[in-house]
Amino acid sequence: MSSKLIFLTLLILCGQSKADLELIQDDELVNLIRTEKYVVALFSKKFCPDCENYENELTGLREDLVETLNAWVVKLIDSSMTRLYTPNKEPAIVFFRHGIPLLYDGPVNDELILHTFTNNKEPVVKELNDDTFEHLTQAASGATTGDWFVQFYSTSCVDCHQLQARWEAVGAHLKSRMNVARVNRATTGAKTARRFNIFEVPTFVLFRQGKMYKYHNHDYNVESFVSFAQDWYKNVKPEIVPVPKAPFDDLVAATVSFMKENPYLWQVGFGSLLGGLILSIVIRVLKKKPAESKRNNKSEKAKKSGAKKSAKKE
Repeated sequence: MSSKLIFLTLLILCGQSKADLELIQDDELVNLIRTEKYVVALFSKKFCPDCENYENELTGLREDLVETLNAWVVKLIDSSMTRLYTPNKEPAIVFFRHGIPLLYDGPVNDELILHTFTNNKEPVVKELNDDTFEHLTQAASGATTGDWFVQFYSTSCVDCHQLQARWEAVGAHLKSRMNVARVNRATTGAKTARRFNIFEVPTFVLFRQGKMYKYHNHDYNVESFVSFAQDWYKNVKPEIVPVPKAPFDDLVAATVSFMKENPYLWQVGFGSLLGGLILSIVIRVLKKKPAESKRNNKSEKAKKSGAKKSAKKE
């Protein structure tokens, strides 16, 4: 019998209400996420009827989740971490797999919750980089690996971090239809991002049969993403998937990207360059003037000496 099941049995034997999930604090959840393979967390708040419904469903599932997944099932009240996983307020259920969050966005039904979690025990979203992107997606050829819905993100992007749990939910919805992936535009996928002229994050692109469709909607909920990938992309003008850039073209794109991301640094650098150029011209002019004045003095002296010689001859 697992330690979690023993703990659950002891709670019941000790008389704790079966309707109560274990209440923990934010720091305890962080520790569980780091150390446990599976954690199911209910983000709740006080005086919330919907939260009570969520808790009742999870309570009925608790023993099954412990037996099938060996998962910790806990709740947090008025947690500051809620906004990291969902754009909405409590209640919210998040399933952590090896620390990777998946936001449950389906109906409050114990069977559906259990089905979603047991069918997504491993993270769904694939991580692509410059070395693997074309090989795995075959985006330019539209060949045999199927459609790909890709999020371009960066580690410094707050919105991207808050989207991770939702993007995993998108992957769970679409896993039988297409591939869902992420590319780090700032590091391991910088060249790939430049290939598709992507300079802002988050950006979402559907690659389908040799064409690409960009998601321009700023509604970042799971339902909107899934709808776009399944059907709504038809309302977007398709673009031809460009082939990987040649080294020189990629260098130009990298320069443009750097200038866009660092406008002030570029302006300061250009100002310094221009100032240095002006200063060098001024220095050259100043050096030139003394030389010219010396030549003029010499010519005047030569004229005077010539005049004196001619006067003596006369």
